[in-house]
Amino acid sequence: METIQLTLTAESPLAIGRQKPGGAISEAQDYIPGSVIRGAIAGLILSQAQANPHAPLEGDFAALFTAAQPAVFTNAYPGSQSKVLPATALSSKNDPGFKDSGKDKTGIFDTLIDRFCSHKLGIPFDPTEPDGSGGRVEPYRGFYQPKGSQYEMASTGKRLLTRVGINRRRATAADQILYSLEVMNEGQPRKEQPIRATTFNGKIYLRDAKLAETLTRYIQANAHLLRLGGSVSRGLGRVRIEAKPQSSTPSSLPQRLTTFNKKLQERWQAWQIFASAKLPSDRQYFAIGLQSGAILRDNWQRTTVLSPAMLQEETGIEDGSLCLELAFSSYDYVSGWNAAWGLFKDVDLVTSPGSVFLFSTTQLDRWIPALTDLEQIGVGERTSEGFGQVEVCSEFHLHFWENAV
Repeated sequence: METIQLTLTAESPLAIGRQKPGGAISEAQDYIPGSVIRGAIAGLILSQAQANPHAPLEGDFAALFTAAQPAVFTNAYPGSQSKVLPATALSSKNDPGFKDSGKDKTGIFDTLIDRFCSHKLGIPFDPTEPDGSGGRVEPYRGFYQPKGSQYEMASTGKRLLTRVGINRRRATAADQILYSLEVMNEGQPRKEQPIRATTFNGKIYLRDAKLAETLTRYIQANAHLLRLGGSVSRGLGRVRIEAKPQSSTPSSLPQRLTTFNKKLQERWQAWQIFASAKLPSDRQYFAIGLQSGAILRDNWQRTTVLSPAMLQEETGIEDGSLCLELAFSSYDYVSGWNAAWGLFKDVDLVTSPGSVFLFSTTQLDRWIPALTDLEQIGVGERTSEGFGQVEVCSEFHLHFWENAV
């Protein structure tokens, strides 16, 4: 699998809206969806080619966007190497955040493995603040990125742009048409320092090395023409895009799986002071965390849980020992606009980013290649638009209550 690393720097406000079905307010996104990047590149190629809208798509364009295995455009998240916090991450209710972001903060910790142990042993699990004060904790959401040996939150500011409607016949301000548009800021102010430009990072995955090289050259040559989001004719949506091929490196997944299972066994031994029980010696475990919203269907029904049957179907691996141990998920709805069709996209039920599913199996070695591919291709429907991106056995699951970060 070939990888193109994208770095997007905002040079004007970005009006990438998110309107809930039935709602009247369009909120700005916190990131740039893969579907927006994909649509902008596809639209630019079509406009330059001046293609006949009724002609069949073929060649590189078809291989990129309409083939059975098209290129995968991931979401571009703010910051550098940023990821989505898992749904099992908790922090103080009164003063949440990473330790480095404030003197009084008690940090963020993960509870997936502890919840598994308490669930198996039938013991209640009600964590409190890591400083031992007994303060309440609650799930903490957002994007995080490495900062030295610690972490920090990655986010972008927003503001409202107020506009007035124009009477096209008179070329004057129209009566009773005043509206506000929420946008992502192009820069972030800092104390006694110049404004820092807002940057986003995403990836494109392709199976064809030659096609990846061609696409990289095209983006580098035409980056100044790309506009993202809405209201581009009013000066919004201007970004600077850098595309670089990412050298292939051995996947760290085998090491992550080994470390995850070792820590789970150690944690299980620690829980033995409350109850005595043994884990099946032939079973090993892996966690799948969603790094973007996923559109999942089970027997034509919408669902928010990745079941063992669905995972086997996605990967093509038959494993009768596969078992879903725990699931932490929530849902949302997503729609959109298809510029090529000139129509709204269907409203889909989406399993929220950060959702986590813990599986166990007796045949873990068979799953390693499939899970490695799954981290690039994604799971569920519309993966080419950035939906269903996953991370297997995130290292964040190893930050327990006593070593909150």
